[in-house]
Amino acid sequence: MHINLLYGIGRITASICHIFLQMNLFEFIIIVLSAFLIDFDIFFSKFAKDHNHRNLFTHSIWPGCIILILGIIFFNLLLIICGVSLLIHVSIDTLDWGTNLFYTGKTIGLKCLISPEEYKNIDEILPNYKVAHSFFIFRYYNNNGCRVAEISVFILMILTTLFLASEFWYFIPIYFFFLGIHLYEYKKLKEIENR
Repeated sequence: MHINLLYGIGRITASICHIFLQMNLFEFIIIVLSAFLIDFDIFFSKFAKDHNHRNLFTHSIWPGCIILILGIIFFNLLLIICGVSLLIHVSIDTLDWGTNLFYTGKTIGLKCLISPEEYKNIDEILPNYKVAHSFFIFRYYNNNGCRVAEISVFILMILTTLFLASEFWYFIPIYFFFLGIHLYEYKKLKEIENR
C-alpha cells in the first residue's frame, strides 16, 4: 500500500493508543513512524531480488517480531506497539502485491492487484509500458478496493485525531504531503504513457 495510507494507519493507531496511555509527543511520533518507516527500504531496492524492496528482510515479519519480543522482554509498551505496527504494515502489504513474508524468497499474499497469470508473466507485461512502474501505479489507483481503503483510512485518521488525540492535529498535513507525492507520480506516469 502507499505510504500515505500507512501513515494514516499509524496516526489511527497512535491516536487510539493515546486515549488509553496519554502519550507524549516523542511516543506519538515513534508509533506513527513505525507504521511506514520500513517503506524507506525502497532506497535499497537494487539489492533486492527483482529490485523489489518487498523482497528485502525489512518487509518480512521478522523485524516486527524482534521489536515485539524485545518489548515483551523489557516490559516496554512502546516497543510492543511499534512491533505490532510493523506487523500490521507487512500484513497489509500482502493484500495488494504480496511480500516476502517469512524471508524465504517466496512472495506471499492475496496479491489482489495482480492475477496469477499476470504475476507469472510479468516480464512479458512490463515491456508494454514506457515506464515499467506504470503498471503497478495504474493498477493501484484504478482499483476500487484501494480507493475505498484510501478514503476510509483518511476519514478514520481525521476522526481519531479529532476525538482521541486533538493535541496532535498538526500531524495531519504530513498525510497530504505523502499523498501528493503519489498523485504527482501517477500524473507524471500518465503523461509519459500517453505520449
